[in-house]
Amino acid sequence: MSTFSIFLVLITIVCFLLIVVIMVQNPKGGGLSSSFGGSTQMGGVQKTSDFLDKSTWTLAAILIALIMLSSLSFGGSLSDTDSKIIDKTETTAPVKTAPVQNTPAGTNPVK
Repeated sequence: MSTFSIFLVLITIVCFLLIVVIMVQNPKGGGLSSSFGGSTQMGGVQKTSDFLDKSTWTLAAILIALIMLSSLSFGGSLSDTDSKIIDKTETTAPVKTAPVQNTPAGTNPVK
């Protein structure tokens, strides 16, 4: 599995988690935080909003970092050196040889 494939899987997982966290939030005070009655509960409304806000920013930062690292996997220090296209072009280069003259062994050419 190449390095880029690993980054692609990680980026997909982080994007899915980011979508879930954003969809749980409601900008008008609803969403998950509205289901808690008051701040007397252990998870309170304010703490839920803080957790969702921090997790959104954290996932966004992770996503940006993964995208930057995946761009390095194309040509930077983390890249794979196994290129099938380069190997094929190097091995299929034509070799020029001098043409062979076929004359029968016992005959002399006509002058």
